[in-house]
Amino acid sequence: MPENPAIWSSVAMLDHFDKIQKLKDKIDGVPNFRRVPGYKVYCCGQPTKEGFEKALEKACGEKWPKDGPIIWLNMRQESIVYINGNPVCARPPNKIGEYAELGDVTRDLILSDEAEFGRMLSKKAEDGGKVKVVDVSKKESEIEAKEIMTLETVLTGVKEKFPGLVHHRIPICNSAAPGQKDFDALCSALLGTNVNCPVIVNCQVGLSRSTTGCVAACLFREFQLAATYEGLIETVPGVNADLLRMDKYELDPKKDTLFRGEFEVVKELIAALPDGAGAKRECDKVIDKNGPPPLGTGIKQLRENIAESKLSYEIMDDAAQAFLKTKIMDNIAKYFYLIVFSAYLREQAKACISGVTDEDKKTFALTGGKVSTPTENLKLARTFDQFMEEHANLKTMCDEGKGKLQWERDIPPNDLANLQNLANTDFHKNLGKIIHDIYLTGHNLFRDMPQGDHKKRAKYRFASKTLMRILPDHLKGDIEGLINQKSITLDLYEILGKCTWGKSADGKSL
Repeated sequence: MPENPAIWSSVAMLDHFDKIQKLKDKIDGVPNFRRVPGYKVYCCGQPTKEGFEKALEKACGEKWPKDGPIIWLNMRQESIVYINGNPVCARPPNKIGEYAELGDVTRDLILSDEAEFGRMLSKKAEDGGKVKVVDVSKKESEIEAKEIMTLETVLTGVKEKFPGLVHHRIPICNSAAPGQKDFDALCSALLGTNVNCPVIVNCQVGLSRSTTGCVAACLFREFQLAATYEGLIETVPGVNADLLRMDKYELDPKKDTLFRGEFEVVKELIAALPDGAGAKRECDKVIDKNGPPPLGTGIKQLRENIAESKLSYEIMDDAAQAFLKTKIMDNIAKYFYLIVFSAYLREQAKACISGVTDEDKKTFALTGGKVSTPTENLKLARTFDQFMEEHANLKTMCDEGKGKLQWERDIPPNDLANLQNLANTDFHKNLGKIIHDIYLTGHNLFRDMPQGDHKKRAKYRFASKTLMRILPDHLKGDIEGLINQKSITLDLYEILGKCTWGKSADGKSL
């Protein structure tokens, strides 16, 4: 350890909080536990000490042996310690809350920090018998620490009943795409396992990070199914293999283009990849199964959440917009790389089918000469990292294209010209007509948005910014100065108040 490791300055934050449970069906100690439809893949928040066993019991069910292999993928960036059986994570003091981006965190760093964090908390408990903690709302409290254990120690106890459990740490960001090495780490964790082997994926709450991990895990299972069962399916008379293909999936054509994931950078990706459209359709189907009902059982819709965030962007102030813009671009990049990962695995499935060895032909031959290699015997011809090296242009494409969104709606030129003419001719005399026409333009501009508070705020913000845009020069300078001084905000009525104060209806001083 360095002389003054950063973990020493970390705050102990309680993982669980009020309203952490987002789903109707609840398992005590395992927030938001659910199964992805059609896969032996499960998702949840960080379990309590007792919750681990409950989650594993659910995943095994009555058929999978408790001493059989089980894969657990932990997608968290934080070091985790258990106090009295409840999970507590190490967070920098300035990053307390339900979500936090902790930068480039590695598995080895987490493990070393976790051991030190456990020692630090144990020392504090010895000195005073209590440990100071905070919750996601930054509320401080003290708890009597009767038992302090690192996550690794907890898992050692869990493995006594589930000896086949293998726990992997794959730390990823909340919003941004997993790194190339992270995708390879997930592949390595699942390679050599049967397609029916349970996979459990967790983050703190069971939202973004775990959903991302679940989508990637399901895509890997699709690779195994495609590589194994094509030969097997063809031996069954009357089966139409096309009906089983994931890349035949179609999104609802009635939905907005952004909800269908038709971003400009994704269109460029589809054109650049061999059968990019098929990779996107397969990825979309898996994302939908990991999303909320009726298509899935989850909480987070990784594709549609981007469009929802874009709608929220239109009603926020400038400071909030700057933060959300970064998050939206990060989520577009994540969606982009999940499609690329899907394309990579589809390539590997074809390589497995076409590259059957003589040994495989002897061992796994079927009637009629077809070969069906068991899922646990499949190999990857190359890593995702190597795939990306060959397609280095994709990283550049993503970096340059993830921001290609129309962040502000354009006013039709004729409407803008009309407003500018009214303002420049006689602003005060035409003010009633100006406000009427601004709202009429806003009504037409946002007619695609559903009725409700979002639409009202979007139209109001549009009216505020448009009025500011068309102000005559002799007024605009004064108003901009007041906004910069924070005397007023970019608010329609505040701007109108300053523009009309002390003026008669004809614009003359009172």
